[in-house]
Amino acid sequence: MRVAAISDVHGNAVALAAVLAELERVRPDLIVSGGDLTWGPLPEETFELARTLNARFVRGNADRAVLENLSETEREQWMQAHHSPEMREFLAGFEEQVVVKDVDGLGAVRFCHGSPRSDEECVTPETPEARVREFSEGVDERVVVTAHVHIQFDRKVAGIRSVNAGSVGLPYEGRPGAYWALLGPDVELRRTEYDLDETLARYRSSGQPGVETIVEMMVEPPEPREVIDHAEKLVFSG
Repeated sequence: MRVAAISDVHGNAVALAAVLAELERVRPDLIVSGGDLTWGPLPEETFELARTLNARFVRGNADRAVLENLSETEREQWMQAHHSPEMREFLAGFEEQVVVKDVDGLGAVRFCHGSPRSDEECVTPETPEARVREFSEGVDERVVVTAHVHIQFDRKVAGIRSVNAGSVGLPYEGRPGAYWALLGPDVELRRTEYDLDETLARYRSSGQPGVETIVEMMVEPPEPREVIDHAEKLVFSG
């Protein structure tokens, strides 16, 4: 079995459509979404693309925020207003974690959003071995695919292969694109081009509060080094 791992779409329906078009050519046996699917400027359009996929869906912290009706800020209130009961029912069916037992060349693979113990834990290519051992305690699978930090990596550490497919919709890779991964018979980190100008135009017309901040991050994505330093400092500081 070959599995396409897509994560952190964050309501970028244009990027998701481009990746799905590529998957029509690649023809994986299964798609696994690693979480944070619709929380972004184009939630309804993203839902329409995702709802009919041959896929299993991991619940990310942003998906959970929708279900918990988190609406403290103006942006959160907008997001809640743009998730219909049908969309909420779809998100409610997401799994906390997904295990695929027979990935070609890799065996059993566990997919989660943050880490096997928390959907908000940051796992990076420089997460210390001691913490990797902590969050993988009791996990039988030797390949663990995480998301949440929006950067791709493939690393062997503490007896496991720690993988992040990257972000389809809001990458922190230093350059635009839709990032994902193909698993089986090895791990292949992929990047798909899409129409960024169309995306920005649709974002600006979406009405989401504070959308220009997202636009800036799309045009000039943060570098992985910046993200890694911030994430590991955040974990270390508590």
